[in-house]
Amino acid sequence: MRMTNKRMLLLSSSVLTLAVTSVSAQERHAYFGQTHQHTSWSLDAYIIGNTVTGPAEAYQYSMGNVVKHPAGYDVQIKTPLDFQGVTDHSEYVGVIRLANDPTSSLSKLPIAEKLKVTKDNPAVKIFQWLAGSIASHKTIAELSDPKLSGTVWQENTAIADKYYKPGQFTTFCSYEWTSMPNSQNMHRNVFFKDCSKLPPSPFTAMDSDHPEDLWTWMDGQRKAGNEVLAISHNANLSNGIMFPIDVDSKGNPLDLAWAQQRMTNEPLNEIKQIKGVSETHPDLSPNDEFANYEIMNYLIGIDNSSSKLHGSYAREAYENGLAMQATRGYNPYKFGVVGGGDSHNTVTAYSQSNFFGAHGLVDATAKARLAGKVEAGMDILKTGTSGLTAVWAEENTRESIFSAMQRKEVYGTSGVRIQARMFGGWDFDKGLLSNEDWAKTAYASGVPMGGDLAPADDKVPSFVVNAVKDPADGNLDRIQIVKGWTKQGQVFEKIYDVAWSGARQPDPVTGRLPPVGSTVDIDKATYTNDIGSVELKAVWTDPEFDPGLHAFYYSRVLQIPTPRWSTYDAAKLGVLPPSNAPATVQERAWTTPIWYTPSPAAIAKAERGLTVDDLTKSGSTALTDDQLKQLAVGKIFKVRNTVTNETFDVLFGESGQRVVTKVNDAAPRADELLQAMHPSPSGSAAYEIKDGHIVTTIDGTAFELTVYTSGDKYIAARSNEFGFANYEVVSVAQ
Repeated sequence: MRMTNKRMLLLSSSVLTLAVTSVSAQERHAYFGQTHQHTSWSLDAYIIGNTVTGPAEAYQYSMGNVVKHPAGYDVQIKTPLDFQGVTDHSEYVGVIRLANDPTSSLSKLPIAEKLKVTKDNPAVKIFQWLAGSIASHKTIAELSDPKLSGTVWQENTAIADKYYKPGQFTTFCSYEWTSMPNSQNMHRNVFFKDCSKLPPSPFTAMDSDHPEDLWTWMDGQRKAGNEVLAISHNANLSNGIMFPIDVDSKGNPLDLAWAQQRMTNEPLNEIKQIKGVSETHPDLSPNDEFANYEIMNYLIGIDNSSSKLHGSYAREAYENGLAMQATRGYNPYKFGVVGGGDSHNTVTAYSQSNFFGAHGLVDATAKARLAGKVEAGMDILKTGTSGLTAVWAEENTRESIFSAMQRKEVYGTSGVRIQARMFGGWDFDKGLLSNEDWAKTAYASGVPMGGDLAPADDKVPSFVVNAVKDPADGNLDRIQIVKGWTKQGQVFEKIYDVAWSGARQPDPVTGRLPPVGSTVDIDKATYTNDIGSVELKAVWTDPEFDPGLHAFYYSRVLQIPTPRWSTYDAAKLGVLPPSNAPATVQERAWTTPIWYTPSPAAIAKAERGLTVDDLTKSGSTALTDDQLKQLAVGKIFKVRNTVTNETFDVLFGESGQRVVTKVNDAAPRADELLQAMHPSPSGSAAYEIKDGHIVTTIDGTAFELTVYTSGDKYIAARSNEFGFANYEVVSVAQ
């Protein structure tokens, strides 16, 4: 068991808890699908070599047919999918493809001459022209005609309808809204429930690159009878702006209306795709031994760049949402999680052993993939297989799958078909899972993933978790439950191993479960299923439950180690696997959380904590710049975190650098000023005294520290702890 103290914010009362006690709910099945796919209709896909195949071939591939890779060789999915939405970029969708198709009406227009690929007018030059237009918000009139975009949209709809086979294979009318201010990823995939009720053309980032405007447009669609939802993705590349805690994309303060609009329109977030995982980061969750999985951290299109960590990961957003709920009364981040691809090949690789890249001709061969290329800021070696979206739905239809996404009874995988379930309740019996119909009981007396646990006086919540391995992949290592909670403006997380394979036992001191082991032969890129389990399940009761604190719980299922795609590629080429990429992976699944909101009575009984308002009402005053300089510069502060009771030494150097170390801890804890249990890789950070605050950073994200005099004490408050003053200065020394 591991615990980490962090910043916080999250939990929205705007989302209704759905009762799921009907017979149909009890008969839900797991369906696996793709919610993020590009074809030659996307501008960037075309210019990297995917010039022929479109949505029709994407559906054919997902249904199990052989389809051509952009490089010309045949590819085929190992196991057909149950559903898919093709999400080509809506900005100038299809124009390059159509201009270069002599049978299309666009190819006959004068503007088409600028879009036709020739020796003197290569595809990359055309892309730069169009992308520049999008970035500068100076649209090209001839290509922005709604009649043109509407024609492409209608063709997309017709193809989706053609391949829709209710009960067998479901297609969605969908697209990607591609907002990217200053290379910061703010993309959303937009899905419609009914292809017969669609707008004339999509809302694009050329209409607005603010998500608030997209949501307003979606609200209008819903009023017109068009049910629609959005899935945010690649938060890990958003530079901290995907999950804000203070202001929206237009600089307006966040409020209840903003939170409600976000959750109404954007109930889902893509947790894993080709360009990395957005669950958490090792520097955000240092005590999570499995946090360092498929990490990518850059700004799209910029080499040698990095994306800010805070505001870029789902787990921290969940935690911050709890704090927002507790302190402000709203939570914009009660979203479900899905897995996606973002392949620009029309076809998508889900299997490590059958990986064929995702970016046209750039990574089409094993040799090219292992060459260490960096394209548009993206390290090809760090890219991975596509994630998968799994939904628990009554049937394989648009209506049923869309409803599952709306109520967030969904989960994401790293590309494997692990079947995962999670329920929360107050009266689950330890013997529940011995009953063949346990899921019916769980639905009847609890809530599934995506649900809310209503308070229950004098009871402790229990959670039912179950996972079955992918029949074509590795056995299971363990199931973990990740818990997050908030107290007095701070956030915490703890990871519990609740079910595992073999006879392993947790370490009695650390609580850590020993590794499952590995059967991987790295040179041969092989493994065996001699370890691990086919199925894991447990009923787990929270041993540290506090009824007065907001909390969330989600499960994470891990497979045994298997070879990574780069190891398979190296074996095919007869070379050593690259040293700068993991040789093995532990594939996994992440469920959507279950949230707990305490009752008003329980909140009233909880420890309240000291707030900045309390300080000012009692006559305490904030130190001025001169007073801060005199008190802090060149001094060592001994500071106690009044929430955790941990003590830190903080040095504010005369050079403008500060260092934090935890008292009685051999390892320095730095670069997260006064925040318990968040070690920094750098050991120090710059600071300045400005406008009555000590201004510094956390992993590149700025925050302020304000120091107050309270009688004969100094009390400090951080700007990212939602109005609480949680730090007492114990002593100051030279």
